[in-house]
Amino acid sequence: MSTKASILSVEHVGRVYDDEEDKRTVALEDVSFGVAEGEFVSLIGHSGCGKTTLLRLIAGLDDPQEGRLLLDGEPIAGSSPERGFVFQQGGLFPWLTVSQNIAFGLKARGTYDTRSADVDEYLRLIGLDGFGDSYPHQISGGMAQRVAIARSLINNPRVLLLDEPMGALDSFTRADLQDKLLALRERNHTTMILVTHDVDEAVYLSDRIVLMTPRPGRVSEEIRVDIARPRDRTSDGFLALRTRILDKLHLAGVGAEASDAAPADDAGLVATR
Repeated sequence: MSTKASILSVEHVGRVYDDEEDKRTVALEDVSFGVAEGEFVSLIGHSGCGKTTLLRLIAGLDDPQEGRLLLDGEPIAGSSPERGFVFQQGGLFPWLTVSQNIAFGLKARGTYDTRSADVDEYLRLIGLDGFGDSYPHQISGGMAQRVAIARSLINNPRVLLLDEPMGALDSFTRADLQDKLLALRERNHTTMILVTHDVDEAVYLSDRIVLMTPRPGRVSEEIRVDIARPRDRTSDGFLALRTRILDKLHLAGVGAEASDAAPADDAGLVATR
């Protein structure tokens, strides 16, 4: 748990799904943790362990069947600009330009006229000066993910939820986007929760890492990342924590990945060294 007071609380949350044949799938079971203001928390675990389901519950895109989720002590009910969501594929509107995508939330909330200059500021912050009039099909996947992050952050959410936004990017683009994400977080003091399969990414970005078990998803352990920023991916401390997390995931029966990984002997567990 965070030593600071939590602004976001997940309390004994459970979620079960029934398919057309009435087969029950327990996605989440008795999940509890808190997130402090300004904290960067990563959720990591094998595919199908309920990470994205949990993120959707926090976003208010789905409802828990057990337990509750609170933001500032108030129950989360439905989606809200207070909780921004960045999808794995970005989800840009193809008929809008880059600038129009970033401005979408401002226009929807009626604040664009007083904050139009912020769009240009975010274009600069994400390194896309000169691309404001481009359409999504005219930019790369990494650029599109930067736009998606800016589109959420410009609305000043209390919490930004990130569902593997860097998972499909090459290692160089991913590293660049990770640094830009940290710079935006430092600028805005935004609380962030990231779903990832990448242990290296989790250690590089996070203040705390929540390890989840295979289905049904539960919290197996919370690990604080006590490594000074900016972090060196080749430092002894970084590599030691990375190895510790991979070992714990293996013991929990969880498959995980590390950046630029090659298969290891253990089924489903991948490491770079």
